[in-house]
Amino acid sequence: MRRLAKKLNFLIEEAICKDLEQLVPPGKRSQVVNDALRRELERIRRRKAVEELILSTATMKRLSTEEIVEGLAQDRSSH
Repeated sequence: MRRLAKKLNFLIEEAICKDLEQLVPPGKRSQVVNDALRRELERIRRRKAVEELILSTATMKRLSTEEIVEGLAQDRSSH
């Protein structure tokens, strides 16, 4: 299934650009960049969620280890 795409205009450091051109063949570069960006955005999303969780623990009910593991499993299976 083909995903919709949008062309963006942004700068990449010269050294990263050289590595990308040397290591990844034309036609595969967008996929490599998309994959790397997807992973980084997910990492940022999770870090923000942890920060929000820490800030809200004073007013939230305590979760058991089982509830936490179940919630993480549901999150991971949704991606």
